[in-house]
Amino acid sequence: MALPICVTIIIICSYFLICNDGVEAFHSIYPGLQSISVRSVNKLHRTAYHFQPRRNWINDPNGPMYYNGVYHLFYQYNPKGAVWGNIIWGHAVSKDLINWKELEPALYPSNPFDKYGCWSGSATVLPGKGPVILYTGVIDKHSNEVQLYAIPENKSDPFLRKWVKPKAFNPIIKPERAMNASVFRDPTTAWWSTDGHWRILIGGSRKNRGMAYLYRSKDFLKWIRVKHPIHSAASTGTWECPDFYPVSLKGKNGLDISSVGNSVKHVLKNSLDKTRYEYYTIGTYFRNKDKYIPDNTSEDGWGGLRYDYGNFYASKSFFDPSKNRRVVWAWANESDSKEDDVKKGWAGIQAIPRTVWLDSQGRQLLQWPVEELNSLREKEVNLSNQKLKKGDYVKVKGITAAQADVEISFSFSSLEKAEAFDSRWVNPENVCAEKGSKNEGGIGPFGLLTLASEKLEEFTPVFFRIFKASNNHVILMCSDATSSSLKTELYKPSFAGFVDVDLSIHKKLSLRTLIDHSVVESFGVGGKTNILSRVYPTLAIKKKAHLFVFNNGTEHITVENLRAWSMKSARRN
Repeated sequence: MALPICVTIIIICSYFLICNDGVEAFHSIYPGLQSISVRSVNKLHRTAYHFQPRRNWINDPNGPMYYNGVYHLFYQYNPKGAVWGNIIWGHAVSKDLINWKELEPALYPSNPFDKYGCWSGSATVLPGKGPVILYTGVIDKHSNEVQLYAIPENKSDPFLRKWVKPKAFNPIIKPERAMNASVFRDPTTAWWSTDGHWRILIGGSRKNRGMAYLYRSKDFLKWIRVKHPIHSAASTGTWECPDFYPVSLKGKNGLDISSVGNSVKHVLKNSLDKTRYEYYTIGTYFRNKDKYIPDNTSEDGWGGLRYDYGNFYASKSFFDPSKNRRVVWAWANESDSKEDDVKKGWAGIQAIPRTVWLDSQGRQLLQWPVEELNSLREKEVNLSNQKLKKGDYVKVKGITAAQADVEISFSFSSLEKAEAFDSRWVNPENVCAEKGSKNEGGIGPFGLLTLASEKLEEFTPVFFRIFKASNNHVILMCSDATSSSLKTELYKPSFAGFVDVDLSIHKKLSLRTLIDHSVVESFGVGGKTNILSRVYPTLAIKKKAHLFVFNNGTEHITVENLRAWSMKSARRN
């Protein structure tokens, strides 16, 4: 269960405190606001093709699955207001992951074991039996948590509208006495092993050590904790929303969660309650020892690999058998104030669902928007072989710049002008904030200005900057919200990540950016580095928004090819 981060970076703990009773839940709780619902929703910054319910608060994606020809997305939802609280499971269905029909809630507090909330979880489709939801229930005001299950009331209903929680077996998992019951949540999709057991992971922590507790069951009802966690890492704090799945060493095809073999690696992803970021490792799962060991190709901790270096949290993946792919969802919170959220009557969206696979070197994951998104493209415009000298800004005309999809490839003839890279620059966000999009560099900054006002009073740049290290070149990718709005009270971070590319082979960089009114979601170099930003322009809205390509480096840059499309709105209900 991912909980909201206060955009002023002040965490207010009204009900649940870090205190001597061991409770460790960072809840930003506003009792006076969580049940206020406005009569008319403000649509100024609402998204057109990113999923969000018609009103009120949304956070974690829960239990995504494909079943009997229908995609199901569940999500943490407040039916009464636009801030976190009154949490239930919302439910929507789709045939294509883009156009959605909202249904009645799937789960809501109805028993002593989930009286204080139906928190995050997963769905597993049991062969011959159908789907089962596992989720976290909150049993008291101290945030003590247990694991519960629910099944469809009528499996012949194509939309699985109603779910029941059998009282005979719930709760199916309780924390043991030595465990911290306030950080024991978010069960994963289950996988089956040839020893006849199902297995799941549950996130938690012990003495600031992130834990992925492992449980196994033969009948999906009686669960036994394996003595040691499948994996843990020191000084990472509470692990929320763990995800564990196999990836193929060859090709883009996804794998069923129970897949094993010599041609398979495993991914363990954790959402870090302390940092509000996620990180993942790629490694080997030893079934006979119930142990996962990460490879040594990336850090196992806060500085490790991330799906996304922006506003992207509580992600959850699922295997889509209809297209043989693994798809990942995630929550993108707002970056305005809780008071603004109450006034507009909504908060939170889902990132575009992404296909995810292992890169050819086995070092990181690649991600790309699901192919169905392309069905919304219209009014294509093109730009090719456009030279950009230092200080050039070229407007991309002919599309709706506030609701667009842009693919662009850049090239440069020489790397000689690359600035020296300082080995102390370990945090890319700090480098992005220091260098910015306006400060002249050698190679870069160059990229896109999205959601820009005509005179550039407001803009959100997505750009690259290239540095020269001792043995290689370092590519910085930024999505900088610093100038995104004239409103001063917003959270406007400089999001950034480094891109793992060998420029000695190809002197080219590509970028795809999805623009959707208050969302700028970007995919660098085929999905190696990705950044989602939430922004709220006051001038660059709707038809007054513009799109530019730019270069503020001394090295000339060539836009080899730019394709941009206006995007139709996705259908709802």
